[in-house]
Amino acid sequence: MSQVPAVPGTRGLAERVREVFSDSGALARVIDGFEPREGQRRMAEAVAGVLEAGGLLLAEAGTGTGKTLAYLVPAILSGRRVLVSTGTKNLQEQIFFKDLPLLQQALGTPFTATLMKGRGNYVCLQRWEVYRAAVQGEGAAGGRLIEASDRVLLPIVDAWLERTETGDRAELRDLPEDVPLWKEIAADADTCLGSECPHYDDCFVTRMRRRAADSDVVIVNHHLLCADASVRQSAYGEVIPDCSTLVVDEAHQLEDVATQYFGCFVSVYRVDELVRDTERLLSARDLDTGDVRRATARISERSRIFFSALALPVADRSGHPEQRRGVAGVLQPAWGSETRVRYTAEALAEHYEDGAALCGALEGLEATLALLKQPSAAPGNEVPPAAADPDIAEALAALERRAGELARDLRFLLRAGDPDFVYYVETRGRSLFLRASPIDVSRIVGDALFDRMRVTVLTSATLAVDGSFAYVKGRLGIRDAEELRVASEFDYARQTLLYLPRRVPSPRTPAFAQAAAREVVEILKRSRGRAFVLFTSYNILRSVQPLVEMALPYPILVQGTAPRTELIERFRSTSHAVLLATSSFWQGVDVVGDALSCVIVDKLPFASPGDPVTAARIEAINAGGGDAFADYQVPLAILALQQGLGRLIRHRTDRGVLAVLDPRLRTMGYGRRFLASLPPAPVTHELDAVDRFFRVHYGEGGR
Repeated sequence: MSQVPAVPGTRGLAERVREVFSDSGALARVIDGFEPREGQRRMAEAVAGVLEAGGLLLAEAGTGTGKTLAYLVPAILSGRRVLVSTGTKNLQEQIFFKDLPLLQQALGTPFTATLMKGRGNYVCLQRWEVYRAAVQGEGAAGGRLIEASDRVLLPIVDAWLERTETGDRAELRDLPEDVPLWKEIAADADTCLGSECPHYDDCFVTRMRRRAADSDVVIVNHHLLCADASVRQSAYGEVIPDCSTLVVDEAHQLEDVATQYFGCFVSVYRVDELVRDTERLLSARDLDTGDVRRATARISERSRIFFSALALPVADRSGHPEQRRGVAGVLQPAWGSETRVRYTAEALAEHYEDGAALCGALEGLEATLALLKQPSAAPGNEVPPAAADPDIAEALAALERRAGELARDLRFLLRAGDPDFVYYVETRGRSLFLRASPIDVSRIVGDALFDRMRVTVLTSATLAVDGSFAYVKGRLGIRDAEELRVASEFDYARQTLLYLPRRVPSPRTPAFAQAAAREVVEILKRSRGRAFVLFTSYNILRSVQPLVEMALPYPILVQGTAPRTELIERFRSTSHAVLLATSSFWQGVDVVGDALSCVIVDKLPFASPGDPVTAARIEAINAGGGDAFADYQVPLAILALQQGLGRLIRHRTDRGVLAVLDPRLRTMGYGRRFLASLPPAPVTHELDAVDRFFRVHYGEGGR
């Protein structure tokens, strides 16, 4: 790794950092109109302090602070390799393509950087070769019939591969986000042949990792960070190069991502993919053995029996009337929609034998593949000498490992006996998963991430609750930490109005949806569209949608009608647009300028107590003598509300109205905790004040 040269002299890191952020410093020389920000400087000095002393820093930096430069500058000047993890790919790319080139120019000291994403973001040259041959010939790709669209997309990918240096799917802007082709050609750990792959030297994932190993700054996202920690725990090696300095930006998302990565799952797709890849190898390498084909046929049959029988009974035991039609039939429509139903070993008892039979079939394939690598041991010598070909042997070993891992994961899920995990069935569209997630990730995150680092910085615009970091420290297992809170640079008193209507009934009453819809319409008339309307559930969204569409002349964009990125781009480019959306749009979405002048939230975003992970955590906290509502549910909802409302003001020139329709902000005792967490903006209960705000700031208004 190259080392950033130290600045000559005896000045400490904090002093050098202070100079960079001064009104005549390095940033002022390259940024037009640069204005020193007190909060940014304070955060940069705090990061410099922990870099020199070691330890962990919790830094909440309000929107507009400029926190990315506040941690990047001291990290780069320290001369140490730094690993930066973000919650979203958007921030990853902003840091890599915008912030780091700026600092290369400003600091005048050489450093190298690599952007790392998960395997699935990169094309696999081996899988592309197989797919391309299938499309150009006759037959199937990935088990599905070749369609005309496959042949249309072929030259697009071909041309891209001629010029790409990274193989990153983000460069393929002409490829629809949800196109099935990408799943067939994306790099995948299960199918990777490693060093035995004929394309190994040109592999985009391999080249990315080599660059990262020699880089001073490595930019990842939380998914890859947790995947690496999980792989290290399993003693399978590493994904990210060793590093002793970690910065976690958008750290409020880390618990959710860790919950996903430190659990396990089995799905119909995962089983089918194993069968497909095994049969594809047999055909491609002329390993036409009846033993393996009989083993894959048994797996397919046992999988069909188990998963089709599982859907209804698990849902029937959930106690939720709306789910009695069965998990697989509850939720079909929209992108990102899902249903999760908790189960116990007792609930699965009548299906245990079917599940165990599937385990046995998977273990049978594992054993058969092991024999296939040893031709002399094969009955009747019907198997070709696969072991003599290292490519085939490596591919067989990967399939054997996958079959064994699937069997072990399924047995763990069937037994459902580890009290540290919660077990549930999840549906996404027509896909069905069995999952186990850790109830408490605090010890896991501490052991797998923070304890490996000499320096850790956790930062976000939303980390503290009630002015304290106690909540996030408890959730992430943090014992000792330096703490810093930096207020937003925005003038909320001038830029924002907070509207809390008095006429909306309790969300617990049937009248709420109709009243909320009427209120949304009245607000949008005054804002003339240009709004995000953020809902806590699809049910409310679907109730409000037709009323809004009938009452307003503005373009209405609805989550589920197109992929997320397409909806955001359409919102930015469409005058007076309105976006109706749920949780996935509450964070990580930036729309600067007049295109967004209003954010409306229907209800306080409490996590559903019917969600399996939330329910298990509530039970665990209460069983331990805590108050789950006050100590977990309210803080979690406060952070979510801050994120949702934070979509509105992203720049000093932005102006707009924040509206929260939920009367519990005013009527319940805990409402004061929410109000204290909101931006320090003027509060009104009257629509006339909303109308005046838009007339003053936009020269227009309402009705």
